[in-house]
Amino acid sequence: MTDVLWNTWAGTHQARPRRTAAPNGTGEVAAAVASAARDGLRVRMVGSGHSFTDVAITDGLLLSPASLTAVRSVDPGEGTVTVEAGLPLCDLNDTLAEHGLALANMGDIAVQTVAGAVQTGTHGTGRDAGGLAGQVVGLEIVLADGSVVECSADREPDLFHAARVGLGAFGVVTALTMAVRPAFLLHAREEPMPLDEVLERLPELRADNDHFEFFWFPHTDSTSTKRNNVTEGPARPLSALQSWWDDDFLSNTVFDRVNRLCRSFPSLVPGVNRISSRALSTRSYTDVSHRVFASVRDVRFVETEYAIPAEHTADVLREARSIVDRGGHRVSFPVEVRFAPADDVWLSTAHGRDTAYVAAHMYRGVPYEAYFADLEALFTSVGGRPHWGKVHTRDRDYLERVYPRMGDALAVRDRVDPRRRFGNAYLDRVFG
Repeated sequence: MTDVLWNTWAGTHQARPRRTAAPNGTGEVAAAVASAARDGLRVRMVGSGHSFTDVAITDGLLLSPASLTAVRSVDPGEGTVTVEAGLPLCDLNDTLAEHGLALANMGDIAVQTVAGAVQTGTHGTGRDAGGLAGQVVGLEIVLADGSVVECSADREPDLFHAARVGLGAFGVVTALTMAVRPAFLLHAREEPMPLDEVLERLPELRADNDHFEFFWFPHTDSTSTKRNNVTEGPARPLSALQSWWDDDFLSNTVFDRVNRLCRSFPSLVPGVNRISSRALSTRSYTDVSHRVFASVRDVRFVETEYAIPAEHTADVLREARSIVDRGGHRVSFPVEVRFAPADDVWLSTAHGRDTAYVAAHMYRGVPYEAYFADLEALFTSVGGRPHWGKVHTRDRDYLERVYPRMGDALAVRDRVDPRRRFGNAYLDRVFG
Protein backbone atom coordinates (compact mmCIF):
# COMPACT_ATOMS: atom_id res chain seq x y z
CA MET A 1 0.00 0.00 0.00
CA THR A 2 1.30 3.46 -0.86
CA ASP A 3 1.23 6.52 1.36
CA VAL A 4 -0.64 8.38 -1.39
CA LEU A 5 -4.10 9.65 -0.47
CA TRP A 6 -6.05 11.00 -3.46
CA ASN A 7 -9.17 13.11 -2.91
CA THR A 8 -11.91 14.35 -5.16
CA TRP A 9 -12.07 18.15 -5.55
CA ALA A 10 -15.07 18.40 -3.21
CA GLY A 11 -13.71 15.89 -0.69
CA THR A 12 -16.57 13.47 -1.31
CA HIS A 13 -14.31 10.42 -1.85
CA GLN A 14 -10.77 9.31 -1.11
CA ALA A 15 -8.52 6.67 -2.65
CA ARG A 16 -5.51 5.00 -1.04
CA PRO A 17 -4.23 2.79 -3.86
CA ARG A 18 -1.70 0.00 -3.49
CA ARG A 19 0.28 1.42 -6.39
CA THR A 20 0.48 4.67 -8.35
CA ALA A 21 2.09 5.54 -11.67
CA ALA A 22 2.39 8.58 -13.91
CA PRO A 23 3.18 7.07 -17.32
CA ASN A 24 4.94 9.20 -19.94
CA GLY A 25 3.21 7.73 -22.97
CA THR A 26 0.81 5.15 -24.30
CA GLY A 27 3.45 2.41 -24.15
CA GLU A 28 4.04 3.02 -20.46
CA VAL A 29 0.29 2.95 -19.81
CA ALA A 30 0.08 -0.43 -21.54
CA ALA A 31 3.03 -1.73 -19.50
CA ALA A 32 1.45 -0.51 -16.26
CA VAL A 33 -1.86 -2.20 -17.09
CA ALA A 34 -0.10 -5.46 -17.93
CA SER A 35 1.91 -5.31 -14.69
CA ALA A 36 -1.25 -4.67 -12.66
CA ALA A 37 -2.93 -7.64 -14.32
CA ARG A 38 -0.05 -9.93 -13.32
CA ASP A 39 -0.41 -8.76 -9.73
CA GLY A 40 -4.21 -9.01 -9.69
CA LEU A 41 -4.76 -5.25 -9.28
CA ARG A 42 -7.63 -3.27 -10.72
CA VAL A 43 -6.75 -0.08 -12.58
CA ARG A 44 -8.24 3.40 -12.73
CA MET A 45 -7.03 6.59 -14.39
CA VAL A 46 -7.88 9.75 -12.48
CA GLY A 47 -8.30 13.27 -13.83
CA SER A 48 -8.61 16.52 -11.94
CA GLY A 49 -11.00 15.01 -9.37
CA HIS A 50 -13.99 17.15 -10.34
CA SER A 51 -16.37 14.20 -10.23
CA PHE A 52 -18.40 14.03 -7.04
CA THR A 53 -18.92 10.26 -7.32
CA ASP A 54 -16.35 7.54 -6.66
CA VAL A 55 -16.02 6.86 -10.40
CA ALA A 56 -12.20 7.19 -10.29
CA ILE A 57 -11.56 5.51 -6.93
CA THR A 58 -9.47 2.33 -6.73
CA ASP A 59 -7.58 0.31 -4.15
CA GLY A 60 -5.37 -1.12 -6.91
CA LEU A 61 -3.29 0.84 -9.43
CA LEU A 62 -4.07 4.55 -9.70
CA LEU A 63 -2.77 6.09 -12.92
CA SER A 64 -2.14 9.82 -13.14
CA PRO A 65 -2.29 11.49 -16.58
CA ALA A 66 -0.04 14.36 -15.46
CA SER A 67 2.58 13.46 -18.09
CA LEU A 68 0.07 12.71 -20.86
CA THR A 69 -0.46 16.30 -21.96
CA ALA A 70 0.91 16.50 -25.49
CA VAL A 71 -0.95 18.04 -28.40
CA ARG A 72 -0.17 15.45 -31.05
CA SER A 73 -1.61 17.22 -34.06
CA VAL A 74 -3.76 20.14 -35.13
CA ASP A 75 -5.37 19.96 -38.58
CA PRO A 76 -7.34 23.12 -39.45
CA GLY A 77 -8.18 21.71 -42.88
CA GLU A 78 -9.82 18.60 -41.44
CA GLY A 79 -11.13 20.49 -38.44
CA THR A 80 -9.57 18.14 -35.88
CA VAL A 81 -7.13 18.15 -33.01
CA THR A 82 -5.55 15.09 -31.37
CA VAL A 83 -4.46 15.49 -27.76
CA GLU A 84 -3.35 13.23 -24.95
CA ALA A 85 -5.72 12.35 -22.15
CA GLY A 86 -4.28 14.51 -19.37
CA LEU A 87 -4.26 17.85 -21.20
CA PRO A 88 -6.41 20.33 -19.22
CA LEU A 89 -9.26 21.84 -21.20
CA CYS A 90 -7.98 25.35 -20.50
CA ASP A 91 -4.65 24.46 -22.15
CA LEU A 92 -6.48 22.89 -25.09
CA ASN A 93 -8.45 26.13 -25.50
CA ASP A 94 -5.23 28.15 -25.61
CA THR A 95 -3.66 25.84 -28.18
CA LEU A 96 -6.73 25.95 -30.39
CA ALA A 97 -6.86 29.74 -30.18
CA GLU A 98 -3.26 29.92 -31.42
CA HIS A 99 -4.41 28.05 -34.54
CA GLY A 100 -7.59 30.10 -35.00
CA LEU A 101 -9.78 27.21 -33.80
CA ALA A 102 -12.19 26.43 -30.96
CA LEU A 103 -14.46 23.77 -29.52
CA ALA A 104 -18.06 24.25 -30.62
CA ASN A 105 -19.30 24.01 -27.04
CA MET A 106 -18.00 23.25 -23.57
CA GLY A 107 -18.99 23.22 -19.92
CA ASP A 108 -18.76 26.07 -17.45
CA ILE A 109 -15.34 25.18 -16.02
CA ALA A 110 -12.18 24.31 -17.92
CA VAL A 111 -9.75 22.85 -15.37
CA GLN A 112 -10.66 19.20 -16.03
CA THR A 113 -8.51 16.90 -18.11
CA VAL A 114 -9.87 16.34 -21.60
CA ALA A 115 -10.31 12.59 -21.07
CA GLY A 116 -11.90 12.97 -17.64
CA ALA A 117 -14.39 15.53 -18.90
CA VAL A 118 -15.32 13.45 -21.95
CA GLN A 119 -15.50 10.12 -20.12
CA THR A 120 -17.99 11.39 -17.53
CA GLY A 121 -20.23 13.18 -20.03
CA THR A 122 -19.34 16.82 -19.37
CA HIS A 123 -21.60 19.16 -21.31
CA GLY A 124 -22.47 22.80 -21.63
CA THR A 125 -25.67 24.32 -22.92
CA GLY A 126 -26.58 24.67 -26.57
CA ARG A 127 -29.40 24.64 -29.07
CA ASP A 128 -27.38 22.87 -31.77
CA ALA A 129 -24.03 21.96 -30.17
CA GLY A 130 -24.02 19.21 -27.58
CA GLY A 131 -21.59 17.90 -24.99
CA LEU A 132 -17.89 17.20 -25.33
CA ALA A 133 -18.33 13.50 -26.16
CA GLY A 134 -20.35 14.41 -29.24
CA GLN A 135 -17.31 16.33 -30.50
CA VAL A 136 -15.02 13.29 -30.21
CA VAL A 137 -14.25 11.60 -33.53
CA GLY A 138 -11.55 9.18 -32.42
CA LEU A 139 -10.11 7.50 -29.33
CA GLU A 140 -6.86 5.71 -28.51
CA ILE A 141 -7.48 3.19 -25.73
CA VAL A 142 -5.31 0.71 -23.81
CA LEU A 143 -7.40 -2.40 -23.26
CA ALA A 144 -7.26 -4.87 -20.37
CA ASP A 145 -4.88 -7.19 -22.21
CA GLY A 146 -2.39 -4.34 -22.72
CA SER A 147 -3.17 -3.89 -26.40
CA VAL A 148 -3.64 -0.43 -27.88
CA VAL A 149 -6.70 0.18 -30.03
CA GLU A 150 -7.72 3.18 -32.11
CA CYS A 151 -11.44 3.47 -32.64
CA SER A 152 -13.85 5.76 -34.46
CA ALA A 153 -17.24 5.61 -36.14
CA ASP A 154 -15.57 3.62 -38.95
CA ARG A 155 -13.01 1.60 -36.99
CA GLU A 156 -14.14 -0.55 -34.06
CA PRO A 157 -17.42 1.42 -34.08
CA ASP A 158 -19.10 -0.44 -31.21
CA LEU A 159 -16.15 0.26 -28.91
CA PHE A 160 -16.16 3.89 -30.04
CA HIS A 161 -19.86 4.40 -29.38
CA ALA A 162 -19.62 2.71 -25.97
CA ALA A 163 -16.37 4.26 -24.79
CA ARG A 164 -16.87 7.92 -25.66
CA VAL A 165 -18.76 8.33 -22.38
CA GLY A 166 -17.18 5.17 -20.99
CA LEU A 167 -16.32 6.05 -17.36
CA GLY A 168 -12.99 4.33 -17.93
CA ALA A 169 -14.80 0.99 -17.92
CA PHE A 170 -13.67 -0.11 -21.37
CA GLY A 171 -10.00 0.76 -21.09
CA VAL A 172 -7.63 3.61 -20.35
CA VAL A 173 -8.16 6.43 -22.83
CA THR A 174 -4.73 7.79 -23.71
CA ALA A 175 -5.57 10.17 -26.57
CA LEU A 176 -8.63 11.75 -28.16
CA THR A 177 -9.31 13.31 -31.54
CA MET A 178 -11.82 16.14 -31.31
CA ALA A 179 -13.76 17.93 -34.03
CA VAL A 180 -13.09 21.68 -33.87
CA ARG A 181 -14.35 24.73 -35.72
CA PRO A 182 -12.93 28.13 -36.66
CA ALA A 183 -12.56 30.41 -33.64
CA PHE A 184 -15.61 32.54 -32.92
CA LEU A 185 -16.90 35.30 -30.69
CA LEU A 186 -19.88 35.04 -28.37
CA HIS A 187 -22.07 37.91 -27.26
CA ALA A 188 -23.18 37.21 -23.68
CA ARG A 189 -26.23 38.85 -22.16
CA GLU A 190 -26.94 38.15 -18.50
CA GLU A 191 -30.27 39.38 -17.20
CA PRO A 192 -32.46 38.79 -14.13
CA MET A 193 -35.94 37.43 -14.85
CA PRO A 194 -38.77 36.00 -12.70
CA LEU A 195 -38.84 32.20 -12.67
CA ASP A 196 -42.43 31.98 -13.94
CA GLU A 197 -41.56 34.20 -16.90
CA VAL A 198 -38.57 32.04 -17.77
CA LEU A 199 -40.66 28.87 -17.63
CA GLU A 200 -43.42 30.39 -19.75
CA ARG A 201 -40.95 31.65 -22.34
CA LEU A 202 -38.71 28.57 -22.43
CA PRO A 203 -39.58 27.53 -26.03
CA GLU A 204 -38.76 31.02 -27.27
CA LEU A 205 -35.62 31.45 -25.17
CA ARG A 206 -34.24 28.09 -26.27
CA ALA A 207 -35.10 28.54 -29.94
CA ASP A 208 -33.84 32.11 -30.28
CA ASN A 209 -30.40 31.65 -28.69
CA ASP A 210 -27.39 29.57 -29.60
CA HIS A 211 -26.76 28.89 -25.90
CA PHE A 212 -29.31 29.57 -23.16
CA GLU A 213 -29.22 28.75 -19.46
CA PHE A 214 -30.60 30.09 -16.22
CA PHE A 215 -29.97 29.97 -12.49
CA TRP A 216 -32.89 29.90 -10.04
CA PHE A 217 -32.35 31.14 -6.49
CA PRO A 218 -34.21 28.81 -4.07
CA HIS A 219 -36.51 30.52 -1.57
CA THR A 220 -37.18 33.22 -4.20
CA ASP A 221 -38.96 33.55 -7.54
CA SER A 222 -35.88 35.08 -9.15
CA THR A 223 -33.48 33.80 -11.78
CA SER A 224 -30.41 34.98 -13.60
CA THR A 225 -30.57 34.14 -17.31
CA LYS A 226 -27.63 33.89 -19.69
CA ARG A 227 -27.90 34.08 -23.47
CA ASN A 228 -24.76 33.44 -25.53
CA ASN A 229 -24.93 33.99 -29.28
CA VAL A 230 -22.33 33.77 -32.02
CA THR A 231 -21.48 37.22 -33.35
CA GLU A 232 -19.16 38.80 -35.91
CA GLY A 233 -17.99 41.22 -33.24
CA PRO A 234 -16.14 43.34 -32.54
CA ALA A 235 -14.93 41.90 -29.26
CA ARG A 236 -15.93 43.95 -26.24
CA PRO A 237 -14.78 41.89 -23.24
CA LEU A 238 -15.39 42.86 -19.65
CA SER A 239 -12.78 45.23 -18.28
CA ALA A 240 -10.20 43.67 -16.00
CA LEU A 241 -11.71 45.52 -13.06
CA GLN A 242 -15.30 44.45 -13.75
CA SER A 243 -14.24 40.87 -14.42
CA TRP A 244 -12.35 40.77 -11.11
CA TRP A 245 -15.21 42.42 -9.19
CA ASP A 246 -18.04 40.31 -10.63
CA ASP A 247 -16.44 36.94 -11.28
CA ASP A 248 -13.65 36.73 -8.74
CA PHE A 249 -14.49 38.91 -5.75
CA LEU A 250 -18.32 38.68 -5.68
CA SER A 251 -18.86 35.23 -7.21
CA ASN A 252 -16.04 33.53 -5.35
CA THR A 253 -14.61 35.44 -2.36
CA VAL A 254 -17.85 37.02 -1.11
CA PHE A 255 -19.99 34.03 -2.07
CA ASP A 256 -17.73 31.68 -0.12
CA ARG A 257 -17.87 33.85 2.99
CA VAL A 258 -21.64 34.14 2.77
CA ASN A 259 -21.96 30.37 2.48
CA ARG A 260 -19.73 29.84 5.49
CA LEU A 261 -22.03 32.11 7.47
CA CYS A 262 -25.13 30.28 6.20
CA ARG A 263 -23.57 26.92 7.06
CA SER A 264 -23.38 28.05 10.67
CA PHE A 265 -26.76 29.81 10.66
CA PRO A 266 -29.07 28.06 8.12
CA SER A 267 -32.03 30.26 9.04
CA LEU A 268 -30.27 33.13 7.23
CA VAL A 269 -30.41 31.39 3.84
CA PRO A 270 -33.82 32.58 2.54
CA GLY A 271 -33.08 36.20 3.39
CA VAL A 272 -29.58 36.03 1.92
CA ASN A 273 -30.97 34.56 -1.32
CA ARG A 274 -33.55 37.31 -1.57
CA ILE A 275 -30.86 39.96 -1.14
CA SER A 276 -28.57 38.24 -3.65
CA SER A 277 -31.29 37.93 -6.28
CA ARG A 278 -32.28 41.61 -5.91
CA ALA A 279 -28.65 42.65 -6.36
CA LEU A 280 -28.54 41.10 -9.84
CA SER A 281 -28.24 43.49 -12.76
CA THR A 282 -28.06 43.13 -16.52
CA ARG A 283 -24.65 42.99 -18.14
CA SER A 284 -23.44 42.14 -21.63
CA TYR A 285 -20.07 41.63 -23.26
CA THR A 286 -18.48 39.99 -26.31
CA ASP A 287 -15.41 37.78 -26.08
CA VAL A 288 -13.77 34.69 -27.54
CA SER A 289 -15.95 31.63 -27.01
CA HIS A 290 -14.02 29.75 -24.34
CA ARG A 291 -13.82 32.83 -22.10
CA VAL A 292 -17.60 33.16 -22.26
CA PHE A 293 -18.35 29.47 -21.78
CA ALA A 294 -16.07 28.84 -18.78
CA SER A 295 -15.81 30.57 -15.41
CA VAL A 296 -13.59 30.32 -12.35
CA ARG A 297 -15.22 28.21 -9.62
CA ASP A 298 -13.20 28.38 -6.41
CA VAL A 299 -16.05 27.83 -3.94
CA ARG A 300 -16.19 24.14 -2.96
CA PHE A 301 -19.55 22.40 -3.12
CA VAL A 302 -21.29 19.06 -3.64
CA GLU A 303 -23.52 18.63 -6.67
CA THR A 304 -26.22 16.41 -8.11
CA GLU A 305 -27.43 16.78 -11.68
CA TYR A 306 -30.00 14.94 -13.76
CA ALA A 307 -30.68 15.03 -17.48
CA ILE A 308 -34.44 15.08 -18.03
CA PRO A 309 -36.49 15.14 -21.24
CA ALA A 310 -36.57 18.83 -22.17
CA GLU A 311 -40.37 18.92 -22.42
CA HIS A 312 -40.61 18.32 -18.65
CA THR A 313 -38.45 21.30 -17.66
CA ALA A 314 -41.16 23.72 -16.56
CA ASP A 315 -43.10 21.15 -14.54
CA VAL A 316 -39.94 19.86 -12.88
CA LEU A 317 -38.77 23.34 -11.87
CA ARG A 318 -42.16 24.23 -10.42
CA GLU A 319 -42.15 21.03 -8.39
CA ALA A 320 -38.55 21.65 -7.31
CA ARG A 321 -39.66 25.02 -5.97
CA SER A 322 -42.40 23.28 -4.00
CA ILE A 323 -39.92 20.70 -2.66
CA VAL A 324 -37.68 23.44 -1.28
CA ASP A 325 -40.62 25.30 0.25
CA ARG A 326 -42.29 22.33 1.93
CA GLY A 327 -39.22 20.23 2.69
CA GLY A 328 -37.61 22.59 5.15
CA HIS A 329 -34.43 22.66 3.09
CA ARG A 330 -32.10 25.64 3.29
CA VAL A 331 -30.40 25.99 -0.09
CA SER A 332 -27.89 28.80 -0.56
CA PHE A 333 -26.69 27.79 -4.04
CA PRO A 334 -28.69 28.55 -7.21
CA VAL A 335 -30.16 25.67 -9.19
CA GLU A 336 -28.60 25.63 -12.67
CA VAL A 337 -30.62 24.67 -15.76
CA ARG A 338 -28.99 24.04 -19.16
CA PHE A 339 -30.01 22.38 -22.41
CA ALA A 340 -28.56 20.09 -25.06
CA PRO A 341 -29.76 18.54 -28.32
CA ALA A 342 -30.11 14.79 -28.71
CA ASP A 343 -26.92 12.91 -29.56
CA ASP A 344 -25.99 9.35 -30.60
CA VAL A 345 -23.41 8.55 -27.89
CA TRP A 346 -24.64 5.36 -26.25
CA LEU A 347 -24.05 6.35 -22.62
CA SER A 348 -24.45 10.11 -23.03
CA THR A 349 -27.11 11.65 -20.81
CA ALA A 350 -28.51 13.30 -23.96
CA HIS A 351 -28.67 10.08 -25.98
CA GLY A 352 -31.66 10.10 -28.29
CA ARG A 353 -33.58 13.00 -26.76
CA ASP A 354 -33.53 16.78 -26.38
CA THR A 355 -32.38 17.28 -22.83
CA ALA A 356 -32.58 19.71 -19.96
CA TYR A 357 -29.94 19.46 -17.25
CA VAL A 358 -31.03 20.43 -13.74
CA ALA A 359 -28.14 20.77 -11.28
CA ALA A 360 -28.43 21.36 -7.54
CA HIS A 361 -25.50 22.29 -5.32
CA MET A 362 -24.83 22.49 -1.60
CA TYR A 363 -21.88 24.20 0.05
CA ARG A 364 -19.25 21.73 1.21
CA GLY A 365 -19.90 20.67 4.80
CA VAL A 366 -23.63 21.38 4.65
CA PRO A 367 -25.86 18.27 4.88
CA TYR A 368 -27.18 17.60 1.38
CA GLU A 369 -28.59 14.07 1.51
CA ALA A 370 -32.27 14.87 2.20
CA TYR A 371 -32.42 17.69 -0.36
CA PHE A 372 -30.76 15.62 -3.06
CA ALA A 373 -32.96 12.61 -2.29
CA ASP A 374 -36.14 14.68 -2.70
CA LEU A 375 -34.90 16.05 -6.01
CA GLU A 376 -33.75 12.63 -7.20
CA ALA A 377 -37.25 11.25 -6.66
CA LEU A 378 -38.59 14.08 -8.80
CA PHE A 379 -36.02 13.64 -11.56
CA THR A 380 -36.44 9.88 -11.78
CA SER A 381 -40.24 10.26 -11.99
CA VAL A 382 -39.75 11.69 -15.50
CA GLY A 383 -37.07 9.21 -16.59
CA GLY A 384 -34.11 11.38 -15.66
CA ARG A 385 -30.56 10.20 -16.21
CA PRO A 386 -27.99 11.10 -13.51
CA HIS A 387 -24.78 12.79 -14.52
CA TRP A 388 -22.17 10.04 -14.22
CA GLY A 389 -19.82 12.25 -12.20
CA LYS A 390 -22.31 13.80 -9.79
CA VAL A 391 -24.03 12.51 -6.67
CA HIS A 392 -26.79 9.98 -7.32
CA THR A 393 -28.05 6.62 -6.03
CA ARG A 394 -29.10 4.92 -9.28
CA ASP A 395 -28.04 1.37 -10.10
CA ARG A 396 -27.99 -0.85 -13.17
CA ASP A 397 -31.63 -1.88 -12.81
CA TYR A 398 -32.78 1.72 -13.16
CA LEU A 399 -30.18 2.81 -15.70
CA GLU A 400 -31.00 0.02 -18.13
CA ARG A 401 -34.54 1.39 -18.30
CA VAL A 402 -33.45 4.90 -19.31
CA TYR A 403 -30.50 4.04 -21.60
CA PRO A 404 -31.75 2.10 -24.66
CA ARG A 405 -28.19 1.18 -25.75
CA MET A 406 -26.84 0.23 -22.34
CA GLY A 407 -27.12 -3.47 -23.09
CA ASP A 408 -25.03 -2.97 -26.22
CA ALA A 409 -22.42 -1.04 -24.26
CA LEU A 410 -22.19 -3.72 -21.59
CA ALA A 411 -21.76 -6.38 -24.26
CA VAL A 412 -18.73 -4.45 -25.52
CA ARG A 413 -17.40 -4.33 -21.97
CA ASP A 414 -17.79 -8.09 -21.63
CA ARG A 415 -15.70 -8.46 -24.78
CA VAL A 416 -12.87 -6.04 -24.00
CA ASP A 417 -12.67 -6.38 -20.19
CA PRO A 418 -14.22 -9.70 -19.17
CA ARG A 419 -12.22 -9.85 -15.91
CA ARG A 420 -13.16 -6.26 -14.97
CA ARG A 421 -9.58 -5.06 -14.79
CA PHE A 422 -10.94 -1.50 -14.92
CA GLY A 423 -13.76 -2.05 -12.46
CA ASN A 424 -14.39 -0.45 -9.09
CA ALA A 425 -17.24 -0.11 -6.60
CA TYR A 426 -18.96 2.63 -8.58
CA LEU A 427 -18.94 0.65 -11.81
CA ASP A 428 -20.13 -2.43 -9.94
CA ARG A 429 -23.22 -0.43 -8.94
CA VAL A 430 -24.06 1.31 -12.21
CA PHE A 431 -23.05 -1.49 -14.60
CA GLY A 432 -23.51 -4.54 -12.41
